[in-house]
Amino acid sequence: MWEPTPAASGTEAGALARNAANRAAVSVPIAILLPMPLVYVTRKARFNAAHRLHNPDRPDDWNRETFGKCNSPNWHGHNYELDVTVAGEPDPDTGFVVDLAKLKRIIEDRVVEPLDHKNLNLDVPFLDGKRTSTEVLAVAIWEQLVDHIPSGRLHEIHLRETHNNSVVYRGE
Repeated sequence: MWEPTPAASGTEAGALARNAANRAAVSVPIAILLPMPLVYVTRKARFNAAHRLHNPDRPDDWNRETFGKCNSPNWHGHNYELDVTVAGEPDPDTGFVVDLAKLKRIIEDRVVEPLDHKNLNLDVPFLDGKRTSTEVLAVAIWEQLVDHIPSGRLHEIHLRETHNNSVVYRGE
């Protein structure tokens, strides 16, 4: 129970005591008064893939100048690192925002398996007709996952192409 400090005047102390008594008289479950916390859960995954940055609608000189060594006709590869973040309120029965074992399986089935050790330009149906930049790949990964998250909501895809280059996509 709150007690007035010496700095509180009699009027302030009386008002605070009345408010405390009024709150104690109301029998409302605390969960109704306080919103559940929003928590962000992240699962990491890795995959390796090759690609070529090339726009067939532009001249070869433009492609070489724009994409540099990433335009090599012999392809180049990356060791991608992916963070998938799900946001939500913890389930009152489990304490989970999302079951991480289920999330891991979804990421493996819908992202890692189709991309790992593949040529992004040639071997991945969900990238057909798309540029294979990290930006476009992050959006495509979002599209592969967004409707398959079992609880919470997909909040963010963070895709690292190299230690220096990464993309964040939040479905916007």
